[in-house]
Amino acid sequence: MARSRTTENHGPMTNRFALRCALAVAVAAFPARLAAQVPQVSTDNTPFGATSGEFLLLGAGARGTALGNAYSALATDISALYYNPAGLALMSRPGAMVGNYNYVAGTKYSWAGVAFPMSGGARAFGIQLGTFGFKDQPVYTVDAPDGNGSVYSVAETFAGATFSQNFSDRFSAGITAKFLFDQLGDATGSAFAVDFGTHFHAMLGQKPIKMAFTVTNLGPGMGYSGAALNTQATRQQPAGEGEVPSQDQPATLRTKAFPLPTTFRVSLGYDLMATTSNRLSLIGEFNQPNNNRAGFSMGGEYAWNRIGGTAFGGALRGSYSYAAANNGTDEGLSGLVATSVSDKASLQGMAAGGGLNYASGNFNLGFDYAFKYMGVLGPTNFLSITLGW
Repeated sequence: MARSRTTENHGPMTNRFALRCALAVAVAAFPARLAAQVPQVSTDNTPFGATSGEFLLLGAGARGTALGNAYSALATDISALYYNPAGLALMSRPGAMVGNYNYVAGTKYSWAGVAFPMSGGARAFGIQLGTFGFKDQPVYTVDAPDGNGSVYSVAETFAGATFSQNFSDRFSAGITAKFLFDQLGDATGSAFAVDFGTHFHAMLGQKPIKMAFTVTNLGPGMGYSGAALNTQATRQQPAGEGEVPSQDQPATLRTKAFPLPTTFRVSLGYDLMATTSNRLSLIGEFNQPNNNRAGFSMGGEYAWNRIGGTAFGGALRGSYSYAAANNGTDEGLSGLVATSVSDKASLQGMAAGGGLNYASGNFNLGFDYAFKYMGVLGPTNFLSITLGW
């Protein structure tokens, strides 16, 4: 009988223990359920598209564009003014270059530069000029979706001066000072920036190897002013005060300076083949911009001299560039639209081109062409002409 009473007393205790276990599990699971209901907030603070003067990223010359702008390790010609000021000191003769870039949506970018070696090639000096823009575009508003009858234009320009110095037979460094001028309709802005670059060159397995470190477009930012910022200020009526007649007063909106597209680059170039008549170069680059996540470029160039024993030479080039902001998803799209966007986006960053040159004594004349695909924005074309003497 005693054993029977003991068994009967364990029933309520077992039920209480089970209830406590269930409550403990529910309490432990509550924070997880609550967290699952809270929207997840992205912690990516990358300021995509938050910089001004992004025409500074459009390059200089068709050769660099065909190589995906991963060119700072190979740039030892006029275009070193843009890609790596340290490479300018490796020029063997004075030269000049002009180029025209047919960019997206009918816009155009032009670049020109001239440079002169000095002190027997120990140092070099050069200047460059770049312009981008378009004219007389209609103004569309919500109230006038077909245009309100007025037009606007955009004109962006930069001018730079470069000094480069050889510090040994393997190392050079250079610096560029830039002045930027920006006109966006009735708003204008200006800024100052510098580029800094280093270039290391040596031999690896009896083949040339080159490495470059550059920081470009480093400056305080670009502020804007002009008629587009003029407005009328209305007097705010204080609470509890009777209505006081007043007139709107002229005022000017104050703007905060936009940062420039500063980019840090590490580039490496290696000649797999290097003879007096042929050269095969491979290049790679890591870049970290301040308006995007880290990216990279890779490419190659095959060049040959004295074709058929003549003074003519040529080159073929190709590259691929990756930029994080260009790899979006197709959320919200479906069917053929999503497939079309995916197909175009997959070609984003592909570039190719070639060139022909004529060299006789100290005279050199070259023509270069580059094709670069901009994904959903379509193809672009760059043509440049180089002169050396």
